[in-house]
Amino acid sequence: MPITRREFVRGGVAAFTMGFAAPAFLADLARAQGASRRNLVILYLSGGNDALSTVVPYNDASYYSRRPALAVPAGEVLQIGSDRSGVALGLHPRLAGLRQIFDAGRLAIIQRTGYENSSRSHFQGTDIWSSADPRSPQGTGWLGRYLDLLPPPVDPLVAWNTARETPRTLLARTVGVPAIASVQNYAFASPNKGAEASYERLAAAAIASHVPIDQPHLAFVNASAQAALATLDRVASVAQYRATVAYPNNGFGQALSAIAGAMARGIGTRVFWVQTGGFDTHAGQNTLAGTYATLMGTLNDGVTAFYNDLANQGLLQDTLLIQFSEFGRRITENGSQGTDHGAAGVMMAIGGGVRGGIYGTAPNLGATPDNPTLENNGADVHYETDFRSVYAKVIDSWLGASSVRILNGDFRAAAPAFL
Repeated sequence: MPITRREFVRGGVAAFTMGFAAPAFLADLARAQGASRRNLVILYLSGGNDALSTVVPYNDASYYSRRPALAVPAGEVLQIGSDRSGVALGLHPRLAGLRQIFDAGRLAIIQRTGYENSSRSHFQGTDIWSSADPRSPQGTGWLGRYLDLLPPPVDPLVAWNTARETPRTLLARTVGVPAIASVQNYAFASPNKGAEASYERLAAAAIASHVPIDQPHLAFVNASAQAALATLDRVASVAQYRATVAYPNNGFGQALSAIAGAMARGIGTRVFWVQTGGFDTHAGQNTLAGTYATLMGTLNDGVTAFYNDLANQGLLQDTLLIQFSEFGRRITENGSQGTDHGAAGVMMAIGGGVRGGIYGTAPNLGATPDNPTLENNGADVHYETDFRSVYAKVIDSWLGASSVRILNGDFRAAAPAFL
């Protein structure tokens, strides 16, 4: 059933309750073998990240000739070695923390991820990466379909969205995912304080406890209210978490701190969504000292703090972070010293169980007609690794479910072995 953007933003999962499909026997068995202890964090770089400024092919002469104002000088990249095609690569100079994670063997960089006929639209591209269905991207999300397969009763906090709107990735048919952008603000709303507010909450709980079987709509509303009330105290406990490191004082850093707190408090959440924006750099990209450098600094500082905090808490081995963006950007810089919407990008995987390293091969940025690593007359990077094969590895090897069933296709053969 197609679901419009307006419908799912307004109504979330609740509006689309449908029949429950029981999980397959093998998926149950795999989950029983320990997958339930694992945490999955999805990190979305909103706007279309310029992968060529994140992971720099600093010995490719075409990189510098096509980006005279935006290229990162070879002497400033943080070298990470060469890929299997022999292309030397380096991280953006503001990614020093990620380079340390790479050196520790816990960061996997997956180059040229994407799909055939990549969309250059923010909305459609995001929907495709979220649904994992380029042919029909208006349906449920790939993680929403995973949540739908969990055996009932499903914990109301099994997943946690730190953004304000429900991302399609978490859109499910039978499982609701709360949007908790602020732990402090996720509380019972009352104009009063003290005893009066407590009485009002008790009254709300009493009303919600009535679930009439002959009035399904009212029963659904009251059951949803019960679930929401049941989450309040557990979420409030996260506010008491004291991190072992200092997180950046921005929205991204605080969201990651809340996620670490939820894990440390053991409130039951297994899937988290976090995002940071501003990657739509059409003008004034200023890779080294301006907009893009700030974006990389935000990414680096938040993720590094999160990684170190989890390591100190003994949670790193049970945590996997997957990063994506809706597309990469054009190879040649535009007249506004920015880059326009492109095709393939880069994904990253971080965690204690990650086999770090460089996966896939970098593009040859020379715009020749016979260059198989480019598309669109040499303007864009052509994908090498289908992003769904990365999802397949996560589903099969981390979540313990069946990627073939969730992705409606078999992408396992081409999955990079980062887990």
